[in-house]
Amino acid sequence: MMLCCVLIISGLLYSDVALAQQGISAVTVTTTEDGAQEYSMTLQALFIMTALSLIPAFIMMMTSFTRIIVVLSILRQAIGLQQSPSNQILIGVSLFLSMFIMAPVFEEINETALQPYLNEEMTSIEAVNQAKLPMREFMLSQTRVKDLETFVRIGGMEDQFDDPSEVPMTVLVPAFVTSELKTAFQIGFMLFIPFLILDLVVASILMAMGMMMLSPMIVSLPFKLMLFVLVDGWNLIFGTLATSFGMGV
Repeated sequence: MMLCCVLIISGLLYSDVALAQQGISAVTVTTTEDGAQEYSMTLQALFIMTALSLIPAFIMMMTSFTRIIVVLSILRQAIGLQQSPSNQILIGVSLFLSMFIMAPVFEEINETALQPYLNEEMTSIEAVNQAKLPMREFMLSQTRVKDLETFVRIGGMEDQFDDPSEVPMTVLVPAFVTSELKTAFQIGFMLFIPFLILDLVVASILMAMGMMMLSPMIVSLPFKLMLFVLVDGWNLIFGTLATSFGMGV
């Protein structure tokens, strides 16, 4: 999977000239006059290390991770919990759920690009171009046409593309992220409503009882937790997030 990410990111960030550095060794050994040896990294190794450093950005911006982590953060805020589940747990859950949702895409990349490249059946450039196709298909399926048109218009490329599949990755990625954020906020809004109603009910009861100095959040928190557990909230949330990407449909 790591090599899949390296192939995809390399194709997005570097030109064909940079990728065509075939036969360049990663480390060059130079013997000095006194017999000592000096080691120097080539551009190929530099490109690989740069791609590895950008894998977190790839995971966050080009997969289902953004929608999942935003929804879970809004859910925690709606319940009224500040540090539970912790950020580490939310990120871990979002990461593994993203791996589950993106598994078909990664499997297609592995079959059509990674394995042929490892078997020396295609060049690195061909492998990168082949690996981009499943990612483009996934992102286009989750991107709203309006968001795509917005970035095409901002880039001044209105007359350059007849079909959304022709837009470059530099336009598709920000449009995809924008659509993901909008979808995540829509799901978060629906999650907030029942907890907000419960807060209003508790606040009204406390006001009627004259207990104005008692924070409604303290009283409503146990009831919100009980409600969330009774309706099997985690199962519903994870199921909804998975089906929102077309899984199980």
